[in-house]
Amino acid sequence: MAEPTNTPVPASTPRSTSPVLPQFPAHQALLPLSPLRASRSEPKLRVLHIGDPIRYNPQTYSHFSAQFDVVRPEASERGRAEFIQALKEKRWGEFHAIFRPFWGSGGEMGRWDAELIDLLPPTVKVFASAGAGFDWADTELLGKRGIVYCNSGLAAAEAVADFAVAMIISTFRHLPWCMASATSGDAAEFQTCHDQATAQSHNLRGHVLGLIALGNVGQQIAARCYHGFGMNIHYHDIERKAEDVERGLNATYHPTMESLIRASDCVVLCAPAGHGSFIHADSLRWFRPGARFVNVARGILVEDDALVDALERNQLSTVALDVHENEPNVHERLRYFASQGRAMLTCHNAGGTVETHRGFEELSMRNIMAVLNGGQAITPVNMQHLRK
Repeated sequence: MAEPTNTPVPASTPRSTSPVLPQFPAHQALLPLSPLRASRSEPKLRVLHIGDPIRYNPQTYSHFSAQFDVVRPEASERGRAEFIQALKEKRWGEFHAIFRPFWGSGGEMGRWDAELIDLLPPTVKVFASAGAGFDWADTELLGKRGIVYCNSGLAAAEAVADFAVAMIISTFRHLPWCMASATSGDAAEFQTCHDQATAQSHNLRGHVLGLIALGNVGQQIAARCYHGFGMNIHYHDIERKAEDVERGLNATYHPTMESLIRASDCVVLCAPAGHGSFIHADSLRWFRPGARFVNVARGILVEDDALVDALERNQLSTVALDVHENEPNVHERLRYFASQGRAMLTCHNAGGTVETHRGFEELSMRNIMAVLNGGQAITPVNMQHLRK
């Protein structure tokens, strides 16, 4: 649809020259796969497939299963007690990789801690899983055992970034209030929102978006908000990004999280994992009065009680949370603020698209094929802990 000629548009608004983000390879033509390792005289390496059968990538799976002996435990074998017993008795023999292509299944045995990891055969070289977060596995201990852990955050980055933008918009435009009033069936509520929301709503352009972590997800959020909405991008990360990355986003680096939060109108938490909480009573005091907060990372990185206290004293004006500290339970006081239109709450949906799950499958198989064929993992997260 052509843009009306009488619509005033700021000169900084991007047109078709805005950079196009690279897509995950699974969305493109299938890339050439590594040559088969096994021959008729050489037994196949074994892969332990935990979870449901693959659904989306039959062509890649045909290459995968041709190279490896894929063993998939039944659902009844994946509960923690039975799974431990199976490992002790070497029910699946000496396997070389663990493959979890779905986030909704394959986690029945619980957290991968020392109790499970110490029972793995010494032949295991790689653990490739769906999902961006990896706090459900002791990746440091896996590394010390010589096992590369690969997540699939790259496959979810586009979906999470899209969802995050919707949440950012909601905090500036009070969408929960608008939607609740429109669906209330109460004409007075409708009229009140219509009359009063304007004075509390703001355009995104010119506001500072503070990103805690500028990885795959963070960079895609930043690109959408900078090129699409004219926001000013600031970020904090463990390591400063390359100059060309910063230049492409006109991004300002902050060496501390405190500095970032104090400078931001809206803070987005998009770190894949961490030790302890990032957002707590102390860090919430760094927020500007009336600032906004969005979490598309991990629920355990935010202390819900402290967050609600910040809403109650108006340190925060609005929040949008896709993840929660005690999932699947949502904090009672946060539900109250949602009913008042100051919180958008969703059910860990940000990465949940068909395209994401297709990418989880593809990337997990590609990681295993790369490592077991003597190459480099595509998305390792624990190389710093890997046994030399």
